[in-house]
Amino acid sequence: MKAAVLHEIGGIPRYEDFPEPVAGDGEVVVEVKAVAVENVDKAMATGTHFASKQFLTQLPAIPGFDGIGTLPDGTLVGFGRPRPPYGALAERTVVAKSNIVPAPEGVDPAVAVALSSAVTGFAVRTAAELAPGETVLIQGATGVAGRLAVKVARLLGAGRIVCTGRDDVALQELRTLGADTVINTAVSDEALVRAYTDAAVGGYDVVLDFLWGRPTEMLLRALTPEKLKMAKPTRLVQAGESAGPALTIAAQSLRMSGVEICGVGKNLDATSMADAYNQVVEWARDGSLTFDLERVPLSQIEAAWQRTDLRGRRLVVTSSSEPKCATGED
Repeated sequence: MKAAVLHEIGGIPRYEDFPEPVAGDGEVVVEVKAVAVENVDKAMATGTHFASKQFLTQLPAIPGFDGIGTLPDGTLVGFGRPRPPYGALAERTVVAKSNIVPAPEGVDPAVAVALSSAVTGFAVRTAAELAPGETVLIQGATGVAGRLAVKVARLLGAGRIVCTGRDDVALQELRTLGADTVINTAVSDEALVRAYTDAAVGGYDVVLDFLWGRPTEMLLRALTPEKLKMAKPTRLVQAGESAGPALTIAAQSLRMSGVEICGVGKNLDATSMADAYNQVVEWARDGSLTFDLERVPLSQIEAAWQRTDLRGRRLVVTSSSEPKCATGED
């Protein structure tokens, strides 16, 4: 069979032949239909993700650890955690039967593999307990998950949405998705602190942070009051680290600002995860939530893996022989 084959950590997957998977006890071979290529997949392949050794136990190997495919009887399913060295970026893969769930009905497989990105945006409710009418700041909103978070926050009733990013064109696009105010973080520290302060108006109730690093340091500085007073609480949810894995937090940033920091996993359990996923599926099914996709066939994986021009579109590798762009509305 054909697959995207990784020969070395830090290398580029190549489209080539790979041995056919054979199901063992409790396993099944899945015919792959669609796979979303996310930052975590690339981090696994470069060895920078903490779980790289867990999923890439031997080389050569096939990257990708979830997708949509069909069982031998034609049933469309979602699958996860294929048995190494088989990954999702192949014509076929092999997974434990316990790692298979029914695919959402009425949703294009290429859209279905992108649903998890929207579930991350749901953290404004699950982790931060967003109430209708509250103000949301989305740090790093020009990426795939950030753009979806803007849409999700609006669907959940956010009263006002402020977004940050480094690309002026992409930031302006966010206004059409539901952003009220945008901030370019590619400015001096002083200018960025001032921009956060000016955009806050009545304060930020919820922050969904895909950036961390310097922008979040400047945000915390902006949220720290200059006078002794009761500060408005701000629930900051840590969701990513595209601007840096660490930051320095001044004691007064927590002592006086009213900032409460938690991760996207707060309040998550099987029930809340299912509720979030089911709501995202419903929105996708009725068109309330659309997905910006860039579809490419598996045969183009080497070039697609290295693309830097996606500008907020999710790369989806499909079984189709022809590439196709979509917004999730087809």
